Amino acid sequence: MNINIKEVLFKTLLLLLLVSTPTLAGCSTNEVPEVTPPVIDEKGNEWIVYEVYPGLFDHGNAFNGIADRLDEISELGVNVIWLMPIYEQGIEKGIGSPYSIKDYKKVNEDYGTLEDLKSLVSKAKAKDMMVILDWVANHSSWDNAWIENKDWYTQDANGNIISPAGFNWADVADLNFSNRDMRDAMIDAMKYWVTEVGVNGYRCDYAEGVPGDFWKEAISELKEIKKDDLLMLAEGGKAELLSYGFDFLYGWDFAYKLKDLYAGKISTSGLYETHRKEYEGLKEGQQRMRYSTNHDMSSDESPIQSFKGERGAMSAFVISVSMGGSPMIYSSQEIGYDRPLSFFGPNVLDWNSNPSYTAEYKNVMSIYTSSDAMRKGAIKTYNTTDVVSILRTSQNEEVLIMVNTKNETKEVKTPIEFANGNAVNLLDKKTEILPSVIKLEPYEYGIWKVK
Repeated sequence: MNINIKEVLFKTLLLLLLVSTPTLAGCSTNEVPEVTPPVIDEKGNEWIVYEVYPGLFDHGNAFNGIADRLDEISELGVNVIWLMPIYEQGIEKGIGSPYSIKDYKKVNEDYGTLEDLKSLVSKAKAKDMMVILDWVANHSSWDNAWIENKDWYTQDANGNIISPAGFNWADVADLNFSNRDMRDAMIDAMKYWVTEVGVNGYRCDYAEGVPGDFWKEAISELKEIKKDDLLMLAEGGKAELLSYGFDFLYGWDFAYKLKDLYAGKISTSGLYETHRKEYEGLKEGQQRMRYSTNHDMSSDESPIQSFKGERGAMSAFVISVSMGGSPMIYSSQEIGYDRPLSFFGPNVLDWNSNPSYTAEYKNVMSIYTSSDAMRKGAIKTYNTTDVVSILRTSQNEEVLIMVNTKNETKEVKTPIEFANGNAVNLLDKKTEILPSVIKLEPYEYGIWKVK
C-alpha cells in the first residue's frame, strides 16, 4: 500500500483545526455575519411609557402611592404614565376586573379621591410626564346605570343584552355603537377626564372591537380640547387604527415572538421578520409600543419566569428597548418580581426589594434617552442565530447592541466594519477595542457606541 505522508499530515492538521475552532453564533470563522435589510428607517420615537396597575401601590391610597414614586419612575426615562382603569368597578356578575366599568365618571374609592387623582396628574406634569387613562369603550359592567337604556347595548334575538361575542367576558355587557345617545354619552365621559382632571389622553382597550368612525369622532372632539397635547394609544395591531387618529399601536406579535426566541422556537431572524412585518404600512414616525411584558402577560407569568431568570428578563428588556418603537415598562418588572401578578385585586409590592436590578433598568434607559441613534436611528440587523445583533445609526452616531438570548456562553463575530476598532462601552462609559470575536456569557448583553 502506498501512503502519501504529506496528504496524511495535511488531513490530520485540518481535522485538528476543525475540532479546536470555536463555534460562532450564526457564522463561520471566515464569514462576516449576514446583514439583513434595515427593518425600519428613521422612524422617530417620542414616548416612553410606564404602565401602572394602581393595585400595586395600594397603601390605603394608590394615587398618593404612585405620586410618592414619581421621582423613581422619572429616573427610568418615562414621559408617559398610563394608569390602568381607575373607575368604579362593577359588582354584578363581577370577578374583580378593573375593566368592568360601573361608572365612567367616578373614581374607584379604593384608589383615593378625585382630588387625589388631580394631584397625581399635576405632580406628574410638573416632572414633564404626561398621564393617560385606560379607556374601556367596548363594554360596561352589568350594574352600570347605562344598562337601563336597553338600546344602548347589543341584544340577542330574544332582546336580551349579551356579553361581547367571541370572548369569555361574562362579567361585562356589550355596548351598541349604532345608538347615537350611547355614543354621545361615551364621548362626553372621555371629555370629562380631560377637562376636569387634565389627563393627556387614553390607552384604548380592545380598540379593534369598536367602530372606526366612533374613534374618529371621539378623537377629533378630544383634540379640540387638547390640540397637540393629546396622546392616544390603541390596544390593537391593525395599522388602520392609525387612520382613525391614534398616535401609536400595540406590538403583540413582537412581544410573543420575543418569548418564542428565548424558548428556542425561533431564531433571531424570526424576531427581525416580525418587527419588519409590524411596521409594514406605517408612515414615517408612526410607532408601535415595544415591551417584554404587560399586565396581561404578567398575570400569566412574570418576566423572570418567561425569560428564564433575572438575567434573561433583563436581556429581553434590552432587546425590546433596542429594536425600535416606543418602550414600555410595566410596573413591577423593574424590581424583578418573580411571580405572576393578577390585576384582579390589590397586590402591594416592595419597590425597594431589588435595588441593583432597578439601577440596571435605570442605566439601560439612561443610555436609551441620551442616544439619538437608540431612539430614532435606522436599524440594521445581523443574522447571528442566538445573539440579537443590531446596529442603530443616526446622523451623529452609531450604536451596536448584542444580546445573548441563551443560557450558555456564545461567541459571535463582530461586524467587520467595527472589529478591532475603538468603541465606547455605554454600560460603563469606558473606551475599549472591540475584538473580532465577542464572547457573551449566558444572557449577557453589550451596548457600544462605535461612531
